[in-house]
Amino acid sequence: MPSQDNVIGEAALPRSTPADQGVDGAGIRAFIEAVAPMKGVELHSLMVVRHGHVVAEQWWRPYTPETPQLLYSLSKSFTSTALGFAVAEGLVDLDATVLSYFPEYEDAVADPRSRSIRVRHVAAMASGHENDTVDQAMRVGNGDLLRGFLLIPPDREPGTVFAYNQPCTYALSAIIRKVSGESLTGFLRPRLFTPLGIDRVEWHTDFLGRELGFTGLHAPTEAIAKLGQLYLRHGEWNGRRLLPAEWVAEATRSHIRTDQPDIDWDQGYGFQFWRSRHGYRGDGAFGQLMVILPEADAVVAITSQSPDMPALLEAMWTQLLPALTAGRGGGWSPSSPSLPLPTDTGPAGVLVPTTFLPGPDNQLSTLRTVRVRADDLVLTDGGGHLTARLGEPHAWCTTGSVATAHGWADGRLHVDIVFLETPHRLHVILDPATEKFDARWQTVPLQRPLLSVSHLPR
Repeated sequence: MPSQDNVIGEAALPRSTPADQGVDGAGIRAFIEAVAPMKGVELHSLMVVRHGHVVAEQWWRPYTPETPQLLYSLSKSFTSTALGFAVAEGLVDLDATVLSYFPEYEDAVADPRSRSIRVRHVAAMASGHENDTVDQAMRVGNGDLLRGFLLIPPDREPGTVFAYNQPCTYALSAIIRKVSGESLTGFLRPRLFTPLGIDRVEWHTDFLGRELGFTGLHAPTEAIAKLGQLYLRHGEWNGRRLLPAEWVAEATRSHIRTDQPDIDWDQGYGFQFWRSRHGYRGDGAFGQLMVILPEADAVVAITSQSPDMPALLEAMWTQLLPALTAGRGGGWSPSSPSLPLPTDTGPAGVLVPTTFLPGPDNQLSTLRTVRVRADDLVLTDGGGHLTARLGEPHAWCTTGSVATAHGWADGRLHVDIVFLETPHRLHVILDPATEKFDARWQTVPLQRPLLSVSHLPR
């Protein structure tokens, strides 16, 4: 394995070779090669853990091991873990109603089904609503997502129907904050983050100061692998009991049928964990994955920009899983610990300082101007300014939490901007002849796509 001194420390997972842990390294390479040409799959990082040892890790430049990336709904599994600690400490009762923790909403919530929603129901996405209520709840609650959620009468009896309903997870975050007096991050820090050596995490909050719970957590890839390893070991970490084994079993079993069209989303749902054809997982939009494989004593952590998540999982079952269960070792030694992401840029050209305005094909309505200076870009939108350096053509150039690559084609400057603390990439085309720009997201951020929020909360 190539040296990874920049990520290996006292708190890091131990490193080993595939051969020493009975893994066929050729299968790991086959997985990477299988997903490389897929149109809807773009890997940013991969970490494979077997028998408690990292046997393979790969980053795709400009992403790096140290950078926390937005996990989207993989955040839910961290929220579930916080719930496990709260239940174990007697702070939360799974059979208590959500409303019982918020007497301030008592008079407003009259619907009997809303009043009967239990903690275990929201943990299993079984509040009785048939659809995601997040937008409606924000309107009904005048920005208070929990109040709005409780004011929307469930379509069926709680506990009888699955719906991937973001306010369910938000309710868990709000309950933990209420009973502990701490933020979700503050509650998890001494119980999970510090024992596991996870020190660089941030969570987006709403205007009430509550962490979203259902999304918004930024964490590095190794933090994903560590949480997966904690669950694989039934709540133990380095011989120390952190989570009760009973909680791990309860959180990761199927509590309700999901009835989803994709096979790996139709295996049932636990407490903020999906059951899979193999093992179980936490996952987030665009391919943020924590796959726990008890049958292989393995964990796979992935960050990516992959709208086609079924294809990514299919490649995992076809190529990677057999390598983990082959029972024989084999070599896997990448030529570099990181590989470059492809860009949409063309050849080199001359940069002329210009201020560009939106063009006719611009898809990013919030972006107002793009200014080219001697060696950088300044993008301005409703959220403020973003400055990004332009390095050598054809090469990624990193400035803080963004990286750029650029080149010329048909007399126009093509710039790719990667927001390193998210999965997302912005394509910008600048036309000096018209002084206009066109911009589009490769994948549109699910929360407000403003430049100022496409990074860690500050």
